[in-house]
Amino acid sequence: MTKKLWQASLNQKKNSNLFKFENYISKKFNKKFNNDFQKILDWSIKNSSEFWSSFWDFTKINGKKNSKNSKKIKKSKVFYKNLFLPGSTLNFANNLLAKNDKKKVATFISENGFREERSWLNLNQNTNKLVQFLKNKKIKQKDRVAAYMPNTIETVEAFISTTAIGAIWSSCSPDFGVKGVIERFSQINPKILFITDQYFYNSKQINIIERLPEILKAIPSIKNVVVTNYPGKSSVKHKKKIKNIKINTWAELMKVNTKDMIYPNFDFEHELAILYSSGTTGKPKCICHRTGGVLLQHKKEHQLHCDIKEGDNVFYFTTCGWMMWNWLISSLASKASIVLFDGSPMFKKDDLLLKIADKEKITLLGVSAKYIDALRKFKPTIKYRYKLNKLKTICSTGSPLSNDGFKYVYQNIKKDVHLSSISGGTDIVSCFILGNIYQPVHMGEIQNKGLALNVDIFNDKGKPIKNSKGELVCKNPFPSMPLKFWNDKKDKKFKEAYFNRFSNVWHHGDFAEIKKTKGFIIHGRSDTTLNPGGVRLGTAEIYSEVEKFKEIKESIVVGQSWDNDVRIVLFIVMNAKFFLTEDLLKKIKIQIRKNASPRHVPSKVIVVKDIPRTKSGKIVELAVKNTIEGNNIKNEEALANPKALEQFKGLKELSI
Repeated sequence: MTKKLWQASLNQKKNSNLFKFENYISKKFNKKFNNDFQKILDWSIKNSSEFWSSFWDFTKINGKKNSKNSKKIKKSKVFYKNLFLPGSTLNFANNLLAKNDKKKVATFISENGFREERSWLNLNQNTNKLVQFLKNKKIKQKDRVAAYMPNTIETVEAFISTTAIGAIWSSCSPDFGVKGVIERFSQINPKILFITDQYFYNSKQINIIERLPEILKAIPSIKNVVVTNYPGKSSVKHKKKIKNIKINTWAELMKVNTKDMIYPNFDFEHELAILYSSGTTGKPKCICHRTGGVLLQHKKEHQLHCDIKEGDNVFYFTTCGWMMWNWLISSLASKASIVLFDGSPMFKKDDLLLKIADKEKITLLGVSAKYIDALRKFKPTIKYRYKLNKLKTICSTGSPLSNDGFKYVYQNIKKDVHLSSISGGTDIVSCFILGNIYQPVHMGEIQNKGLALNVDIFNDKGKPIKNSKGELVCKNPFPSMPLKFWNDKKDKKFKEAYFNRFSNVWHHGDFAEIKKTKGFIIHGRSDTTLNPGGVRLGTAEIYSEVEKFKEIKESIVVGQSWDNDVRIVLFIVMNAKFFLTEDLLKKIKIQIRKNASPRHVPSKVIVVKDIPRTKSGKIVELAVKNTIEGNNIKNEEALANPKALEQFKGLKELSI
């Protein structure tokens, strides 16, 4: 049995949303659960359609649920075609604009300390102004609205206004290079682009508006551009006119008089937003999510798993290029306020985010496991520096939180806090496994499954296993399944992504195990996706830059498990008469940083003589990864040159 680190008090349990929900379903279904999360979980899985219908009522979704006599689920033999609450309608924006008073709803803080606030009233007014603007530009239902923006309040307002009219949102953060932006947005043909003039990271100013002409040239569907000024900074000069493009500034949009808007309801299955896969094997997949499913799933996670209540102040360290941004913004639907941070979390003071959490009276602090690990290394003596009186929950996601990370939180940050390690993905824009206030927190473990999610671990033969590593799967349908991949004929890529491993069972691609405590341990991705600092990255974006160097014949890139994280290792085969010099190494890293992102820059660049590949000519990243980590190689017979793997064994460069 692993060490128990925290247990909620009886009072904490009885004041929780989970306790209220338990009482609600107990009365409704005449069933006793005795404050036992496992019993509630088992019931929710067995009665999934009743659970989601009841949760709609309990959480008071703003919309029209299908009638009492209607089916709670439209069943299908095809896993992802099961539809929840068919015939129900809602407007996502109406649910996020949950209040309209002068109380604070959003706070923006930049790395240098600049701070601004919005009230619920301001948020409603600004959304109305943006809706007017979008309608004036003939943006209608299912049109795509793109954003190349930092994590500011303006980005939130642009998102809410997009959903208000039934258009489809999609965003990239400014740390994406031009190519990364074009690869994503060019696939969905947006009609309008919100773009920042600049952003800042570690005091460094990065000019974003100068990238606009290249983006517009590559994506001719964009006819309108809105330029926002980075908060607290002087605006960057830019061309006011570009041929055939109408450019507005955010300030211009905010000058119009506010009109009261009535936002129409859309079908439960209506397209909400397009998020992107990492782009490991080519262009990133455009994952289209549905309105009702995302709202239900997010509210469930917020209220029943993270105990977010009205008046809480929620903060997640994220960018609008990561799914946790969508997750954070949805907490408005629980009448909570949000704190948005943009910049380096280690700016000047390594504990900047904790300082913000204390000063802003944060109730839920969301960070990556990497951030906690960084604090542990750089601030080992921080020991309860901040009171954090209002902090109830610390969420950790992105990559598995190490045992040392768990200990550090309780020994150095706060003793009485619910440390909720969570794990899911962009694919479901939510979590499969996460915390709850009824169960204790055990060292190194995520507490349990998400309610109504029949998550399991399968071996290679598709059989459930316990206390052993295997593939994380979900055996029952759920509302936040992606609606589709954009431009995916007959769902070919969709089925390949999630259902090609096990018949009619969702295969998530995580390598994990279930412990006797019912808790989960995630051991990393089972595919070859890079995951440094908990952020999923694709290899294709690295390859496309490396290929530009005449000195390099070919390359292969893998993630190496290292120091409770993953580091990127790039192996290259040099062309004849060329060598890997310090100058060339520098050029490679600069190019990747500029055109992909800083996160894509490899920690190690190592010269090899040959790269293993299949008989059909495809390079085999997973085989190399397994070799450098000392794991068994599956299907060596499928390789055209299996001897090439020998040179990856026991490399001294990878031991430091």
